[in-house]
Amino acid sequence: MPADGIETLKAFDTILFGAVGDPNIPDHITLHGLLLPMRRSFDQGVCIRPAYLYPGVESPLSGKKAGDIDMVIFRENTEGEYAPVGGRLYAGTPHETVVQTNMFTRRGTERIIRAAFEYCDRRNKKSGKKVTSVTKSNAQSFGMVFWDEVFTEVAAGFPHIETESLLVDRACMDLVRWPEDFDVMVASNLFADILSDISAVVTGSMGLAPSANINPEHDYPSLFEPVHGAAFDIMGKGIANPLATVSAVAMMLDHLGEQSAADRVDNAVANCLEQRTILTADLGGTASTSQMGDEAARLIREG
Repeated sequence: MPADGIETLKAFDTILFGAVGDPNIPDHITLHGLLLPMRRSFDQGVCIRPAYLYPGVESPLSGKKAGDIDMVIFRENTEGEYAPVGGRLYAGTPHETVVQTNMFTRRGTERIIRAAFEYCDRRNKKSGKKVTSVTKSNAQSFGMVFWDEVFTEVAAGFPHIETESLLVDRACMDLVRWPEDFDVMVASNLFADILSDISAVVTGSMGLAPSANINPEHDYPSLFEPVHGAAFDIMGKGIANPLATVSAVAMMLDHLGEQSAADRVDNAVANCLEQRTILTADLGGTASTSQMGDEAARLIREG
């Protein structure tokens, strides 16, 4: 991040962010030197990661058909396990000591949980409305128990929405056994990060999963990106699936109030996948990134 990077970006309404990284730079340097400072500086405390099994896409789970998997994961995005609190002492010695502190605030915890309930309340889904909270409160008796308490408090204001609380290990098991049981999930920074990767895979590909990092108060720009990282194993080969980024654009347009344009982009993604004529390798095709991107652009124009 350039020294004036945050100040420069502050002038924009939104940021469209690509996958970044370099095989010669440790991932934690890239993350803590670029993406996390933007999330914290712009108070992007609400991360939204939808996962949907599209027509034309095969889930690695047998017996799942289009629409069976339809969930949205809400991730606390600025604190929790990724808070920059800790240190390293006596490096390289036998008594080297490392401290990494989780940090949960009432403001941040209540904000993400309330955002999950409000979204669930608005969501147009055929089955009943449900919010699932995921913690590890049997082992982490301070931060996670606090999270459970706030979840119960917020849930009381939405008596018409079903709730459940799962330990993260159980949630991961259920996500690969019965993903259709989930509607809206809400979890801490680390747990939701992991769960959203699993949900992307069970819906067919990491290359389809978009993400929104929202500043709910609109005091700062919100950021939109694909869930996936730089994928060093295919970097430079021109075969990455571009649709996660295209779907992130749809989320950005929706955030800006351009609903018609957002729907047009979403429909283009769905049509591209259902037609199955131009697909990248992760979806069983042979198309390049640019070929699939061009097809999505054509469908948007014709939309």
